[in-house]
Amino acid sequence: MVQALGADHVIDYSREDFTRGAERYDLILDTVGSHTLSEYRRVLTPQGTLVLVGANDKGVWIGPLLPSLKALALSPFVSQKLLPFLAELNPKDLQILGAMLERGQVKPVIDRRYPLAQVPDALRYLEEGHAHGKVVIDVADPAAP
Repeated sequence: MVQALGADHVIDYSREDFTRGAERYDLILDTVGSHTLSEYRRVLTPQGTLVLVGANDKGVWIGPLLPSLKALALSPFVSQKLLPFLAELNPKDLQILGAMLERGQVKPVIDRRYPLAQVPDALRYLEEGHAHGKVVIDVADPAAP
């Protein structure tokens, strides 16, 4: 699926741990938080950049923020850039994104749609971890099949 979207190189995380390979990367965009900071740093080039978007730590209230805080604390002392990704939502950016969607420049990948009444089913599906795109809840028609 991601190759069809334009990816040059695809790693199937369920079959290959890229942090144990010999290849080095200029940029890692981590949306899941499935590896430690040191594992990511090992496969970054000396001037590479790691951008932390998400984390899978569900511990104490600061749990999801902990990897980003560690990266910020370590970043001044290493040659690599270790950055958290923090979204700044503003109307102008949302208008630009909306226009891009209307022109077909952004194509969302939707795996499944569920009516509002089937939110528990949608959550169960998401928890299985096999969604190939976004799972959409249709709130406009809560009784739709």
